Amino acid sequence: MIRIAISEAPIDVAAELHALERSGSVATFTGLVRGDDGVNELRLEHYPGATEAALTRIAEEAAARWSLVAATIVHRVGAMRVGERIVFVGAGADHRGAALEACAYLIDRLKTDAPFWKNETRGDVATWVEPRDSDDAAAARWDGS
Repeated sequence: MIRIAISEAPIDVAAELHALERSGSVATFTGLVRGDDGVNELRLEHYPGATEAALTRIAEEAAARWSLVAATIVHRVGAMRVGERIVFVGAGADHRGAALEACAYLIDRLKTDAPFWKNETRGDVATWVEPRDSDDAAAARWDGS
């Protein structure tokens, strides 16, 4: 079972986790808005249709690679404050190794392969966030493995 959702609504981690508990193990990752360098708001935009397709492709690749029982990607868009949840990914598998690796794969690939745009606000100044080399390096570790 693959679940993909993009919404401005808060993420209900308990409900998402419960939906994944159909296998021997579940691994999850939850991303939160950080207040680094005085960030007081993060706004995410996406390209409807293309973003869902990209997330589905990432989840399908993980499900095939690790024989997952379930994979979930829930991503928020719109304005968020420091401490709010941005993203939840989860992988359910028969064994923990597969669940843990698939969860890492899901978030690493999502950071580089899904069309989201981030805008950070510090005080009254808003700036677009550029892609990071560290995200590209994290995603690249899955190439050819």
